[in-house]
Amino acid sequence: MDSALTDRLSHADPVVRRVALMSLLDELDPDAAEPVLIAALADPAKDVRLEAAKALEAQDSPAAVAGLLKALEDSEPAVREAAAQSLSAVKNPAIGALLLEQANNSDAGVRAAIFRALRELRLPEATLPALKGLSDEEAHVRREAVAVLGWLKAHSALPQMVVLATNDPDAEVRRAAVGAIGFSSEALVSSAVQSALADSDWQVRETAAAVTGKLGLQALAPALIAALTDSHWQVRLKAAHSLGRLRECNAVAALCGLLFDPVSNLRKEAALALGEIADPAALDLLLEAASDPDPDVRKAANLACCRIRALHDLPDIKWQDQ
Repeated sequence: MDSALTDRLSHADPVVRRVALMSLLDELDPDAAEPVLIAALADPAKDVRLEAAKALEAQDSPAAVAGLLKALEDSEPAVREAAAQSLSAVKNPAIGALLLEQANNSDAGVRAAIFRALRELRLPEATLPALKGLSDEEAHVRREAVAVLGWLKAHSALPQMVVLATNDPDAEVRRAAVGAIGFSSEALVSSAVQSALADSDWQVRETAAAVTGKLGLQALAPALIAALTDSHWQVRLKAAHSLGRLRECNAVAALCGLLFDPVSNLRKEAALALGEIADPAALDLLLEAASDPDPDVRKAANLACCRIRALHDLPDIKWQDQ
């Protein structure tokens, strides 16, 4: 480390020390910068400690994690939050045990951040703490705990996750739970997804529509067809995509209606879904959609026409201009 940088890092003015930390990773390699950043977590100035906690997000060595865990006890909420955020980005499974020790931290922000980190690490040992997190009084902690269990494909947690998917008072928790249970097609999951398709929150309905196609829940096709008239186009789009994945013939008429929706992404998705279903009854409207003003819609319509004609051994047509 050159003397100029050393002088800035030890300067009496905390603003100078903070600015020096901001440029530290540009001037030093990560291994050399790490001990400096860890030491700065004990700086008397909160802004310096805050900057150090943020900068350590890129470090996931045991020493850096230990320093960030200690920073979770900082007297300043902003420093604690920054340390928690940096811990949530940890990718090193070797320090999973250190994170698990904080899963019951008294600070809800810390608990949520720990679960965010554990989600990425996919440690089986995180199952029990995450199960406990499902009943946390803070919604954002429940949301992160659900994600941990979803990534772990924890079948033992399905009953509790289904309850959150259908009954949690927080819409974000319900949305996360619906997405997380998408690793299983058990009957209780199918029932929860069906309920979620009628949820009061559009993002929950959107997630449920996507999960229906992912799991191949053919029995829910009627609910997906109904979702094609949802007040939010994002829900209609996911429903159209899933109906295509299910190759649901009963959806052809409703999907044809979407070929002329004001939202171009939805017109494109409808065309692609009709191509997957491959019902010749859709050909005339797909040919009309092949002149859509949006090039992506035109391409999707042309592809759908070609697929239908190929599967049904119909005469080929000249592709429309894309």
